[in-house]
Amino acid sequence: MRFGKKELAAYTAEFLGTGVLTLLVLSVQRSTIGVPFFVAIAAGLAVVVMSFAVAGTSGGYFNPALTLGMWTARKLSSVNTILFIAVQLLGAFAAFHLYSYFVGNPLQEVGGKFSGRVLTAEVVGTAIFAFGWAAAVYQRFSASVAASVAGLSLTVGIVAASAASIGILNPAVALGINAWVWGTYVLGPIVGAVIGVNLYSLLFATTGVPEAKSEISIPATPKKVAAKRKTTRAKKK
Repeated sequence: MRFGKKELAAYTAEFLGTGVLTLLVLSVQRSTIGVPFFVAIAAGLAVVVMSFAVAGTSGGYFNPALTLGMWTARKLSSVNTILFIAVQLLGAFAAFHLYSYFVGNPLQEVGGKFSGRVLTAEVVGTAIFAFGWAAAVYQRFSASVAASVAGLSLTVGIVAASAASIGILNPAVALGINAWVWGTYVLGPIVGAVIGVNLYSLLFATTGVPEAKSEISIPATPKKVAAKRKTTRAKKK
């Protein structure tokens, strides 16, 4: 595998994007306005901003679960999947320490214990997010539209999941906010992302795409055009 400036930029983009997302979630969640609705808006805005900035470099995943979902849909190579997940976790871990430095206090755990309701909520919320994100990818939206759809999808997914969970939908963010619970905030987003991405890929990826024309019109060459003009003039005479 060749490793150059392009690859370095892609991995750095995933590191920064996940770090900014985690830091913003931490800042809002641990504040006096840390209700799920405001956390959802903050997370969505973070994804929109970072997608505008770096999505063209790496794809703008910022989420190990979404990265795995795209890998199962064969949109990412195994090597890139592993490296993306590694830098995403590192980005969230860096955000955790940066926020801890800002507030000057250790962060308490917020993940709780395993709960079937929390697992289901994370699966459903992440599936909604991944479904919308996959739509932007498969329909090849413009950069601005794709960034907006990604952010809005995450906001909607978090709001939907927050009825029973914290509404993280991202294993890296779960690590960064000290909510790393394997059975809920790690497994839930992974299962949801795989379902959301593959559901769109299998059922809706080709919907609405115009059918290819059976015949292709090939422009005439200059010689043919000249010959045609001579023939037309001869007929007129």
